[in-house]
Amino acid sequence: MCRHTLSTFSWTTGILLLVSSPAWGEKPLDYNRDVRPILSENCFYCHGPDPDHREADLRLDDQKSATESVIVPGDVDSSEFFARIVADEDMRMPPVESGKKLTPEQVATLRRWIEEGAPFEQHWAYVPPKSTPVPEVAHQDWAKSEIDRYLLAQMEAEGFAPSPKADKVTLIRRVTFDLTGLPPTAEEVEAFVNDESPEAFEKVVDRLLASDRYGERMAAYWLDLVRFADTVGYHGDQDHNISPYRDYVLDAFNDNKPFDQFTREQLAGDLIPNSSIDQKIASGYNRLLQTTHEGGLQEKEYLAIYAADRVRNVSQVWMGATVGCAQCHSHKYDPYTITDFYSLAAFFADVDEAKHFKVGTNALPTKRPPEIKVLSKRERAELTRLQAELDQMPEGSATDEVKRLQEQIDALNASARLTMVTESIEPRTMRVLPRGNWLDETGAVVTPAVPVFLGSINTNDKRASRLDLANWLVDTKQGSGALTSRVFVNRLWYLFYGIGLSSSLGDFGGQGEPPVHPELLDHLAIDFYEHGWDMKRMVKEMVMTAAYQQSSQASAEAREKDPYNRLYTHQLRHRLSAEMIRDNALAVSGLLNLEYGGPSAKPYQPTGYYRNLNFPQRTYHADENEQQWRRGVYVHWQRQFVHPSLMAFDAPTREECTVQRPTSNTPLAALALLNDPTYIEAAREFASRILTQADTNDQSRFDVAYKLALSREPDEAEKQILTQILNENRQIYEKDPAAAAKLLAIGLKPTDDTLELAELAAWTQVARVIFNLDEFITRN
Repeated sequence: MCRHTLSTFSWTTGILLLVSSPAWGEKPLDYNRDVRPILSENCFYCHGPDPDHREADLRLDDQKSATESVIVPGDVDSSEFFARIVADEDMRMPPVESGKKLTPEQVATLRRWIEEGAPFEQHWAYVPPKSTPVPEVAHQDWAKSEIDRYLLAQMEAEGFAPSPKADKVTLIRRVTFDLTGLPPTAEEVEAFVNDESPEAFEKVVDRLLASDRYGERMAAYWLDLVRFADTVGYHGDQDHNISPYRDYVLDAFNDNKPFDQFTREQLAGDLIPNSSIDQKIASGYNRLLQTTHEGGLQEKEYLAIYAADRVRNVSQVWMGATVGCAQCHSHKYDPYTITDFYSLAAFFADVDEAKHFKVGTNALPTKRPPEIKVLSKRERAELTRLQAELDQMPEGSATDEVKRLQEQIDALNASARLTMVTESIEPRTMRVLPRGNWLDETGAVVTPAVPVFLGSINTNDKRASRLDLANWLVDTKQGSGALTSRVFVNRLWYLFYGIGLSSSLGDFGGQGEPPVHPELLDHLAIDFYEHGWDMKRMVKEMVMTAAYQQSSQASAEAREKDPYNRLYTHQLRHRLSAEMIRDNALAVSGLLNLEYGGPSAKPYQPTGYYRNLNFPQRTYHADENEQQWRRGVYVHWQRQFVHPSLMAFDAPTREECTVQRPTSNTPLAALALLNDPTYIEAAREFASRILTQADTNDQSRFDVAYKLALSREPDEAEKQILTQILNENRQIYEKDPAAAAKLLAIGLKPTDDTLELAELAAWTQVARVIFNLDEFITRN
């Protein structure tokens, strides 16, 4: 189904804000920014790219059609287009029954556009980025980089000034969460605060980028995009083998694999000559979609469903495009045709994906051939090291040492995991399916091709392959690589600034928001691919700016005139993601297990949560060792039943590409923080840590608690509240040690010191309060 709704704020909001600005009013209108969004939202459905549903043979997305029939450039009074939008209801456009109505501001914009000559432009997202001179700014001492100068020039033009620099504690917490998904330690905060050198912040950034935690943080977002999950999704939602693909993604970010190579390996790792184990693992991307082996299924129906899923995902992840809307008819708002849709699907017609219809089982995990058994990149390196050490031992070496090495080698080999991979077979025939009907075989046969208006792939008359598609997606000269770069850097910007330069992270089409800083977005896109698609370099460029280091406290004027911070006059504070919130609590408590890679982990989960899962029926078994406390990126992802505490903080099901998670604010979030066993256990361990590290004085303990959890000391009002909470709970648990034991999930023994038990329980309640603070789950 086409999705034409915009994100939480619309392009109209941004335009109205700019219209109200005197500086904006002096400039000629920009078609892509000011006019096209109005036409796309209100006119293109009936007068746009789709020929089958076009009314009056009129295209308002095409200059020739529009100006030959209803628009007279420069002459509003002679333009039927304008006459119809201000006509009485029975003649007005858009029609009353459409439910759409132009605002007075939009009508004024369209009038002015015609008066200015009704200029048309190709849609901004389909034009390769172009270089522009870095703008001059008045306050050159503020700007640390070219990025800052682009932003500052717009601020100054609109009469705004940047916010002051954030304090050092806020800054290190911000960048540590942004780059690793974890809080800084008290020692890291202290070291940064005491480092007065000009390079202090850069040293922090370099340290974080070199950490394994960086790859885990970035992978979590990528896994949302490619809808990674541990289960098949449809019908029985059985487990499938795919965790090594996640480890490949972790390694790719940590090793700083160039994004163009990252792209090729996932779409076509199996087709790369002499492909490596890691490239074969990467090809598991093509197997991440939802699948089924339900009895009675129609094979052709599900092959059509799989094909459509792949087009939706590839187009959204790499193209920022809603090509999926052309499954049943040509796109209503963008120049994608139904033929383009099935031609893109044809690239994947060689993926061997029908075996599981016959061999899939209700076992856990189910069978999804082709699969191979692999060790991760780091596991293979460790195996090589151990084997070399064993081989270097002279004859007659200590038997125990040989035995130890051999046992380690055997254990590592035994830990190899199955993972789904792609194997190319003879491509099946791909047809256009009229109205998306898999039973209708009257449509034309198509071969792999990219959308016609974006060019073509030259394969010397050979059938184009997935590798050709991957190369085209990152080819900045003959393909769409420059457009792909623009899509990706916009998402990186969103991760570090809270909102993209275009807020429409997944739709760079007619229904998306034009970038508020198009020159800056183009500058970043060009910079990215001209420097070898270096992801870590681009991340560093974005966070080393003065703009990134601003305070998140906005001025009253900015809140009123620029409520969505489209001028980036300050940083945006936002709630941490579901996984980060859990990781934060585990890290502060000291429980967090930082083991890297490996199988998915299963934390505590409510009993009976899986009771409605059948084929087979199953009971969830939480890990009973330190696997319980692994990072959120490793948590088992059950598509039909995502872990409830993650759902409370808006984690997606990963049935489809998720470019941006929503942020809700409901009582369920607070209840999860208070009652989820993981958070209770973390609170208990945090309390134990407080009692161990601090003096026996309560005030000192409050200081330690806040320093560990929030990197600051509590103020007097907070201490008073915490003292009241602590004392009330002390009284409760001193009178009822059994209640303390229940809270702490331990059994009472005759030798237990009930006073110490009560003290730990009371401080556990204090820890639970701290975990529930907005500040604890917010990135400032």
